[in-house]
Amino acid sequence: MATALLPAAAASATAAAPRSFKPSHRPFAGASPVRGPPRAATLRCHGSGVACSCSPGPPPAISSERGGGGAGQATTPEGGVRIVAVVGEGSISPIKDTPWEEVMRHTADRMKWVDEGFEMIVLTDNSAELDNLRKELSFCDMLVNVAITSQKSVDWLVNNSKDISNVICFQSSPSLLNKLGGSYVQYTGEQDMFGKIANIGKPTGTKESAEVLKTISNAWERHNSDDIRFCLLVVVNAYIRPVAMLKNLRAKGLSTLSCMIKNCGPQVLNCLFDPNCRKALQCLNSCSPTDQVCNYRCIASYESPNLEAFSLCVLQKNNCLELSAEIPSKPYVTPLNMFREQKLSHEVAEDLFVGWLDSMEWSWRVAAGQNPAYDQFPCQYQLFYRGKAKGSFWYEPVFQVKTLEGKLVWRRRKYRVRRATIPGTFYFSVLDNGVVSKEYWTIVDVSDDFIWGLFHYHGAAQAAGQSYTGAVLVTPDGSYPDLENPRLASALEKCGIKKWELYTVDNCSCMGAPLGIPEGSKVHYQIAPGKETGILQKR
Repeated sequence: MATALLPAAAASATAAAPRSFKPSHRPFAGASPVRGPPRAATLRCHGSGVACSCSPGPPPAISSERGGGGAGQATTPEGGVRIVAVVGEGSISPIKDTPWEEVMRHTADRMKWVDEGFEMIVLTDNSAELDNLRKELSFCDMLVNVAITSQKSVDWLVNNSKDISNVICFQSSPSLLNKLGGSYVQYTGEQDMFGKIANIGKPTGTKESAEVLKTISNAWERHNSDDIRFCLLVVVNAYIRPVAMLKNLRAKGLSTLSCMIKNCGPQVLNCLFDPNCRKALQCLNSCSPTDQVCNYRCIASYESPNLEAFSLCVLQKNNCLELSAEIPSKPYVTPLNMFREQKLSHEVAEDLFVGWLDSMEWSWRVAAGQNPAYDQFPCQYQLFYRGKAKGSFWYEPVFQVKTLEGKLVWRRRKYRVRRATIPGTFYFSVLDNGVVSKEYWTIVDVSDDFIWGLFHYHGAAQAAGQSYTGAVLVTPDGSYPDLENPRLASALEKCGIKKWELYTVDNCSCMGAPLGIPEGSKVHYQIAPGKETGILQKR
């Protein structure tokens, strides 16, 4: 669950590369921390994906700037952001066929976890709601159209959203145009999947808008709740106001390069001369710095000792990007406080983590996960055990990665685990490819017979400027438990997780996992799964 090396460092490193390497390089592009000059783009999304198609901009005579007294005249309290999401009535999302209205209402709740000042109102295009919708549009900062295909609704939205500076549309009619920062951008259908972005009447900001659209499109195509929220946050951060979890993820120009050359010259050169490390930098340089899914896929695909040394020096030891991040505090998840009708102690909580280790070669196998960057790898094994030193406790996840080149490889991490104040809560820390990640884990619940468990975490990699949350649903063999089980349903609700948010982990073809724990390690202290279902043994 650690974060990835940032593209900003990768961009600076490749900028300093010898010419013979010809690395794939683009100027750093990310979320602008302040509202820039009016800029915009069109992003047209159809079907279950976000395929972009040609969508002409409005006639030049139509002003897209905010006017007086019309829709888009935001009166949100200072620091707040007001978003209106309009969903096609009865429309179904590609996320396990969940209604779009339910998905967007849940997204509205999750926006509050990022910032209490983020308010998103979700309405359908039902004609009965149009008067209320007109009122909401009159003071919103952003309009999100999702699955709007009715011509009547399209016409109404076109007429009532002219003065809204930020409009994004997904799976909607091509007649609904997108705006970013108050301007439109035309998609000409050339070059790559985003075509040649041509700004209509606004020569500035085209490249920035194109990068924002690329980030949004890549995220939306992944069809999960984290990335839907991420799409909205990217627009807020770039055109409305800074988002703490996204801001400042950019190289500091010459200061970044100077720091890297002064403090990490050998590490930079070693990385650039190593084919795998160089591929990692090039891959990272193609990602948005705020896109953790893209970043971590690059890291997991091309990790190497030279990459670890590079990021350890540039990010962790010298903080050349001058970044920071804090562990999120929301959602607040309470731990299990009773197990088998006994008050949970620290020792028993650790035993719950240790799980099936001893009778099996692993503690748990992950059946499903919530975080799209860190919980979705195939064949995830969890190894929890007590170390030789008194009071020491360790966690080693073992997981499979299908690299970007199509190879299947095994990865393994090692976390130090410390008890937090409340039994059932723990502090985890790991050095992942040269970057330290610190996490706060909660045992949400474990069934009395150890048939399933739900563990939630908040984390941050301070030196990489990234924070994250997630949860894993575990079972002895990786099979999917019954989500209709009332106790499991209640545990998911405690985390603010909907059943449709969980991704099923691929637990096929898992032969050859590098399991095992250090010699002399200890497992259970007081309880363990019994030889028969529902029986616990004293140890």
